[in-house]
This record gives sequence, C-alpha cells and structure tokens, in this order.
Amino acid sequence: MRLYIIRHADPDYENNTITEAGHLEAKALAKRLEREGINKIYSSPMGRAIDTMKHTAERLGLDYNIEEWTEEIWDSLKIDDTPWGTIAAWDIPGEIIRKGDIILSYDMWRNIPYMDKKADDIVETFEMIRKHSDEFLERQGYRRKGGKYACHRPNTDRIAVFCHGGFGLTWLGHLLEIPLPLIWSGFWLPPSSVTTVLFDERSDRWAVPRCIGLGDVSHLYEAGLPVRPRGIKANFD
Repeated sequence: MRLYIIRHADPDYENNTITEAGHLEAKALAKRLEREGINKIYSSPMGRAIDTMKHTAERLGLDYNIEEWTEEIWDSLKIDDTPWGTIAAWDIPGEIIRKGDIILSYDMWRNIPYMDKKADDIVETFEMIRKHSDEFLERQGYRRKGGKYACHRPNTDRIAVFCHGGFGLTWLGHLLEIPLPLIWSGFWLPPSSVTTVLFDERSDRWAVPRCIGLGDVSHLYEAGLPVRPRGIKANFD
C-alpha cells in the first residue's frame, strides 16, 4: 500500500478555500495523481482541502470520503505571547529547539521554551491523531502493533489524503516515529505537495511505513508554476 499525504493548494485562509493560483496547482496535482494510479481519496473537512481534492476526484472519476480527524490543528497548537507573535507549535524556530541542551524525545515538551506552555495540548492533540491514524490504517488493512503494522489485509491500494501542513507533518511524525520538534523544525510541506509513504512489506506478516518522497512538487515544475512559500517564515527566496 502507498499512502499519499497531500497538503492543500495555495490557500485563501480568510474564505477557507484556495486562491486562483491554488486552483492551477490543484489541476496540475490531479494530473500527477492520475499517473500515480490513485484508487482511494480522503479529505479533511476544511474547505481548502476539499477544494483541492475535488480536482483530483473529478479527473479520476472517484468518490471521496471526509475524515474529520485530518483537519488542521492550528486551534489546539497555537501559542500566544512569543517574540514572533501568535504562532503554531510547529513554527517555533529551529534555533530554539536545537539548542543542544534538550534531549529530543516524545516526552520533552516541557523542556522546550514556548512549547512548554502548550505541552498538555500538544500531547492531547498528538494522541488524538495517533488514535485516529491507527483506526484509519486498520480500515485499510494494516493493524498497528508497536511501531510496525500487522498485514491483516495486505493490498496494493494507492490512497490519497488531502489535508494540511501542520497536520501532515504531525501525522508523519507518528508514522515514522520521529520526535515532533525534529520533524516540525526540520521539514516543510509546500502547498499542493505530495508526501509518499510506502508500507514496506519485507515479510508477509509485517509492514513498516517508509517515506519515499517528501513534499514533492514536481507537478508544479512540469506545469510551469511557482512553489509558494506558505508556512516559511523567513528567507525562502
């Protein structure tokens, strides 16, 4: 099985949809996903994800399902009163997270400046994502046990989930068992990007998630469209 974690196209946050540029991105994305052989589509309930997804669903002639748990997690993870204003936990600068005196593990929240204010909310949100992720993947045929997945119904499905930047990185942290501050400060998912997770089956019993492509925007280059720095806070250009 391949899981495609897709960030929505260029957002119009105010109107909970995507911009005109975003629609161009979503059309290019749909063309790329058609080549990938996507056969299942899921989406966040938020407008910008749905409006991105519909281009693919219409091009492929597929129905889609809404997964409520894949909505963006900004409301639960925003941090007020920082030197950078109100920001999401995933936007705390890497220089704060990687000071050298913090052991980055799953339970280090209270040791990270600014993030310590949201420690309980981070834990609660992450546990929610873990729970729903495991339920979702069991529906797809893979039952989580520890850090690996029992293949109780192995398949070759190609599953697209249209969601969000912060959520996508957080979900990826769970799938790959990477501490969230490292994945938050070390990676970025551009608008309309495709992150591909192969459920790597080295035996007929177990599968382990393996990222074989992160934040890919080759469809934008093919269509002659720019990569828009939504979520990058400083020197992108």
